[in-house]
Amino acid sequence: MTERELVVGLAQRSPLSGPDALESFRADVAATCAHFPEVTMLVYPELHLQGVDQLPLGEQAEALASLAVTLDDPYVERIGAIAAEFGLWLCPGSIGEKPDASESVPESETLEYYNTQLVFSPDGKLAASYRKMFPWRPFEPHRPGTEFVIAPLDGCGVLGLSNCYDAWFPEHSRHLAWMGADAIVNIVKTTSQDREQELVLARANAIVNQVYMLSVNCAAPYGRGRSIAVDPEGLLLGEAGLGEDTIVVRMDPARVRRVREVGTAGTNRVWSQFRSDDAPIPLPLYDGTLDPVRWSPHHRHRD
Repeated sequence: MTERELVVGLAQRSPLSGPDALESFRADVAATCAHFPEVTMLVYPELHLQGVDQLPLGEQAEALASLAVTLDDPYVERIGAIAAEFGLWLCPGSIGEKPDASESVPESETLEYYNTQLVFSPDGKLAASYRKMFPWRPFEPHRPGTEFVIAPLDGCGVLGLSNCYDAWFPEHSRHLAWMGADAIVNIVKTTSQDREQELVLARANAIVNQVYMLSVNCAAPYGRGRSIAVDPEGLLLGEAGLGEDTIVVRMDPARVRRVREVGTAGTNRVWSQFRSDDAPIPLPLYDGTLDPVRWSPHHRHRD
């Protein structure tokens, strides 16, 4: 199947809160689509629909817990309806997710919900959900997820899902690229002083994995803004300031393939590093090995 470009809008916005958050969200999606009619996917920051930033710090964890829902809740269906109304791929950021009744929870586990990134298809269906693997500890009150998630986009490439602090762990982006991701969408809610370092990580993760990195942060006054889009060679495609803004970029799966074929800057072909007869490299940290036979990305998920 011939792959097409995906036109992505990174919607750097302040968090929404209160009973009318979804109505405000729909209005923003409508306004953004009207202003950028070429956009085929919109991405919002982490926990965008469940802002508790107006509360005292000591009350925020309890408030987040009270907003958590299961993925079959009507609240999630309402978000999907917005995607269907405007006919676009939609990542509304993340929400608090309660495990459903079928999941067993260890008795020692005191955290009751996940920080779960969502992606809806243009028909309004939940196409993918990803539980944040690396909560920002000790500050974030969520249970860590354990599964990497990619989302094929019906002929527009494959998306890898990444949530904020995940980007600080190179194993995360590396696995998503290995699984076949062309672009990694890192939704962010950075309110601290380390956004400058995250911009470096976005470019570094793009370079060492030869993927697009799309990192969308929440806007001031709560967040540090500076959402960023980077191409598979680490070149800057766009960067926002501190306030609300929308960066529009084109994600071309064919460019990922081309960069890996000829090399970054025409030289470095990191995914072709090993020959099949090279010896496995022990990885003591993981109690495993780097096996040359398994090194290159596999594309069984290509749509």
